[in-house]
Amino acid sequence: MKALTWQGVNKLTVESVPDPQLFNERDVLVKVRQSSVCGSDLHLLAGYIPGMREGDIIGHEFMGEVVETAVGVQNLHPGQRVVGCSILACGGCWYCQHDEYSLCDNTNPHAGMTEALWGAAPAGILGYSHLTGGFAGSHAEYVRVPFGDVNLFPVPDGVSDEAAVFASDAVPTGWMGADLADIAPGDVVAIWGAGGVGQMAARAASLLGAGQVIVIDRFRERLAQAEQFCEAATINYDEADVSDALLDLTGGRGPDRCIEAVGMESHGSGSPMQGLQYAYDRVKQAARMETGRAVALRQAIYACRKGGTVSMLGVFGGLVDKFPLGALMNKGLTLRGAQQHGQRYIPMLLDRIASGDIDTRHLLTHPMPLADGPRGYDLFKTKDDGCVRAVFAPAA
Repeated sequence: MKALTWQGVNKLTVESVPDPQLFNERDVLVKVRQSSVCGSDLHLLAGYIPGMREGDIIGHEFMGEVVETAVGVQNLHPGQRVVGCSILACGGCWYCQHDEYSLCDNTNPHAGMTEALWGAAPAGILGYSHLTGGFAGSHAEYVRVPFGDVNLFPVPDGVSDEAAVFASDAVPTGWMGADLADIAPGDVVAIWGAGGVGQMAARAASLLGAGQVIVIDRFRERLAQAEQFCEAATINYDEADVSDALLDLTGGRGPDRCIEAVGMESHGSGSPMQGLQYAYDRVKQAARMETGRAVALRQAIYACRKGGTVSMLGVFGGLVDKFPLGALMNKGLTLRGAQQHGQRYIPMLLDRIASGDIDTRHLLTHPMPLADGPRGYDLFKTKDDGCVRAVFAPAA
C-alpha cells in the first residue's frame, strides 16, 4: 500500500509499504477514507518529539471503513464507516475504567521510554513516534487499530466523511479542553490558537454555557472562521497587546477560564517583552536546551483572573524555561492538561455533529490525494493559501 512516511527532520515522502495485518484478537483493519494533518504532527516533522525512525508512517486523525475484524471484536463489522480515536485505550485497565483513556496502562508497548522521560507511561498513539508505541499511522491506504472495539466509533448516517474525520481528534480535544476548564454559566473563556482544536474548544465553551468566548491568533483567515463558525470575539496578537485587550474585554479582571491550544512551538509577537521571550525560546529550542516554547501558556497564566483555571491542550514533550510558577501559585490558579480522552466524548460529539450543534466542515480547507501529502504538510506548516487543515483521501 501507499503511505506518507517520515524520513528525517522536515522530510516526508510517499512510499510503498507492506499492508497491515491483524496481530491480536481485538485488532481491526480500516480502509482509510479521510486522514487529517494535525498541529502536533508538526512537532514530529521538526524533530522535537524523540523516538522517530526513518520510514515511520505518521498521521492519527482519521475515519474510514472497516475491512476486517479479529475474533475478539463483536461490535463492528466489515463495511461500517468508523471514526478512529487517535489515542489508543484498552478499555479494561484502572485508568480506562475511570474514563482517563489517554492514561491507559496497556496500549504503549514502549512504556520504559516515557517512564524515564515523564515518570509514567501514557497510552499509545497512532503514528506518533516510538515514544508512544511505534504504531503505524493513518496517512496510508489502510491502518491497523489495536483494541478496535474500544477505539473505533460508528459514523451516524447523514454525517459526511469530511465532517466526521475531525471527530477523531480536533473535536474531542477541543471539547476536553473546555471540559477540563470547568466552565460555569456566564464565564469569560479565552483560547490561545485558532486552528482546528482552538476553534472546537471555542464552540465547546459556548455550548457549555460560556458568556463570552475570545480566540487569540495572528492568522486572519483562522480568526475569521472563529468569528463566523464559533461566534467568538477575536484578538490578533500581531496587532494588539493580548494582556491589555483581555483586560479591556473583561472589565479589568481577566478571563475566568483560559485554554492553551498551541503547544511547544508557539509563536510570540506584540509587546517588546513578548518578542524578546520568543527570540530567547527559539534559540534555546533550536539548541535543544529546552524542548518547548511555552509563549502561549505563559501568557495564559499571566492573563487568567485570580482563582481561575488554565487548561492545556497543546502538546509539550519535555522541559520549558521561564515557567511562571509564582504567578500560578500566588494567583490561586488551577492548571489542568492531558492528551484527549476521546473515548469519553466521541459518541456524544458525533451525535452533536449529526444534529448540527457542531460544524466541522469549514476546517477542511485543502482536500487532496495522499500522493500530495508532503505538499499538504508544507501548506499546513507555513499556513500558506489560508490552510487550516489539509486532509488526505488515499483513494483519490
